[in-house]
Amino acid sequence: MHGTIDLAGDSHLRAARDTAQSMPLADFDVGNPELFQNDSFWPYFDRLRRDDPVHYCRDSMFGPYWSITKYNDIMDVETNHAVFSSASSLGGITIRDVAPDLRRESFIAMDQPRHSAQRKTVAPMFTPTHLDQLAINIRKRSAECLDNLPKNETFDWVDQVSIELTTQMLAVLFDFPWEDRRKLTRWSDIATTIPHPGGLVETEDQRQAELLECATYFARLWKERINQPPKSDLLSMMAHSDATRDMDPKNFLGNLILLIVGGNDTTRNTLSGSVYALNKNPDQYRKLRDNPDLIDSFVPEVIRWQTPLAHMRRTALEDIEFRGRQIRKGDKVVMWYVSGNRDEEVIERPYEFIIDRARPRTHLSFGFGIHRCVGIRLAELQLKIIWEEILKRYDNIEVIGEPKRVYSSFVKGYETLPVRIAA
Repeated sequence: MHGTIDLAGDSHLRAARDTAQSMPLADFDVGNPELFQNDSFWPYFDRLRRDDPVHYCRDSMFGPYWSITKYNDIMDVETNHAVFSSASSLGGITIRDVAPDLRRESFIAMDQPRHSAQRKTVAPMFTPTHLDQLAINIRKRSAECLDNLPKNETFDWVDQVSIELTTQMLAVLFDFPWEDRRKLTRWSDIATTIPHPGGLVETEDQRQAELLECATYFARLWKERINQPPKSDLLSMMAHSDATRDMDPKNFLGNLILLIVGGNDTTRNTLSGSVYALNKNPDQYRKLRDNPDLIDSFVPEVIRWQTPLAHMRRTALEDIEFRGRQIRKGDKVVMWYVSGNRDEEVIERPYEFIIDRARPRTHLSFGFGIHRCVGIRLAELQLKIIWEEILKRYDNIEVIGEPKRVYSSFVKGYETLPVRIAA
């Protein structure tokens, strides 16, 4: 059972496994967001890694695409920038294609050499000296948030802790008006949502209207920053850098959305995932309580276990034979981090949550190569500090019911997570 999920007591996963075993591989569509909303995608990836690690899906709601499911294969695609492009003009970094007139460049959806020039602009935010300053702020705000949580009653951890703390952090990074900070949460959700009936927005037009509102709001802040002396917030850094000062409106909004989603969604969903993972694995929760020093390995393990972004996508710039399969120029190639992080050939007992793993940083959650997440250290720092503060205060944060998961095969996250803290 080492390389497959443990299905004991989980009827929906047993049903998913039976379907995944009996369905012809040609019919597999692991990009279907419903599989993620129902948390039933795992057995499909188990089978692909075993039987068809470079898999072609002929037809889906996102059109045809290749799935790369094994850890080392993903690494090879990630590092072959000559053949596999991130450029927004070809479709960018998600399985979902954006209409050509709505494509917006950002440094993650950009190839060399422009990618590095724009990325370097925001890199000073994540230097050790700056992180030390941010740490003081993170600890103060984490303490305030945790001290105000209700006792002996059920509340939503996602809203009251995960969203609140990551949105506060984002407001600090952008020096964004504090009273409007929840707009950042909304724009982050809008940026990654798939419009559908009953969803966050129902149509693509509604989605674009809200993203335009985001661009307009930030354009106002940008004008203020560009006319002020340089400061140490992300917006000021971009306004005063040669590489980003003259971005066109699409590139401007593209980079904003990248920084908002990168700074918000990933940490938010890993923070929710950490509470959920510890409740699923009470032995590990005990281990962490007994030895809080394990936070240092617990944090990367939960980032692997959660994998807050399920995939990144590339577009083939030329025909290439890859692991015996013929990928054509223009094909969409999806690297499934969520599958690579469960690859037993690279990670021992990958389905187990083990907070004292020997090498917990062996994971793909932040990507690899030139597009590796620029905010890795900040993400780990936030999670580390928040958990240090949690362990000082609470013996147990009890999950009361199953989380509601996001309808997305890109953001692997939680809409709600009901919890209770005993007084």
